[in-house]
Amino acid sequence: MPEMYVVTGAGPVGWTVAEQLAGQGKRVRILTRSGSGPEHPLIDRMSVDVSSPGLLGEAFDGAAAVFHCIHGSAYAAEAWRKELPQAEEAVLAAAGKAGAVVVFPESLYSYSQPDAVMAEGSPREAQGGKRGVRTELLKARAASPTNTVSVVAGDFFGPRVRTSHAGERIVPAVLAGKRLLVIGSADQPHSFTYIPDLAAAMIRAAQTPGLWNRVWHAPTGPALTQRQLAFAFAEAGGVAAPKVGAIPGWLLRIIGVFAPGMREVAEMLYQFERPFVMDSRVSEASLGLHPTPLPEAAAATVDWWRAQD
Repeated sequence: MPEMYVVTGAGPVGWTVAEQLAGQGKRVRILTRSGSGPEHPLIDRMSVDVSSPGLLGEAFDGAAAVFHCIHGSAYAAEAWRKELPQAEEAVLAAAGKAGAVVVFPESLYSYSQPDAVMAEGSPREAQGGKRGVRTELLKARAASPTNTVSVVAGDFFGPRVRTSHAGERIVPAVLAGKRLLVIGSADQPHSFTYIPDLAAAMIRAAQTPGLWNRVWHAPTGPALTQRQLAFAFAEAGGVAAPKVGAIPGWLLRIIGVFAPGMREVAEMLYQFERPFVMDSRVSEASLGLHPTPLPEAAAATVDWWRAQD
């Protein structure tokens, strides 16, 4: 029998991890509240609330690894603090009993010196808001007796990535020939990670015990400005390069006073008003993986968006 892996959540990360594992001939059990996920002979879709500890023992039985890919119910520190630690604690306990390593996708939010290039050894002690929640989650994983791996990525782009700065905010407008408005600045360098590269790194880390109990970086290409990324999508789609403008941070902060959703976005504006750059070279060498070339990644992204029409 092929190895069996568990994936929690069928968002773009969990979905892509499950597809890649099945493509390797591995059995996959994907857990969501709705029972959704990719359709494949090797993928068993189960309706399970992973925040309920009593439901996880049987679901994790026989797993070589658990890929914990759920999101909070809202993009807000309050929701994250209420939901994510509880779910991670339940998953870590159940995976430990099953003898499985737990692999987490992680963001750059916890890095406490984001104005410097962020490498694997950079300090991750950010406090307050959503950044503080991510710091606390990383500390809890490090303290757990269960083996873990956290794989850090920049902002996502790629197939199935919708709610991202490089998703529905950019790609559909570029393909439709519309003027593009980005947040912060269109011309500050920013690290964007192609989501299949993140999934591949998570799988490689899970399958390599020598890489466990560390924080790694997903293979990520050179930092791009939002303008450069939009132009890459335009070139891949065979359309004219868009006119690109930016919504200034001061305006978003004013709107955030009255609109909670914009306030949560404004909290992270430092990522788009100044250089926000990660370095994945150490991880690439350790994982034996490299980022997908931008033209190839942009073409796959454009093809997926056009298939949604």
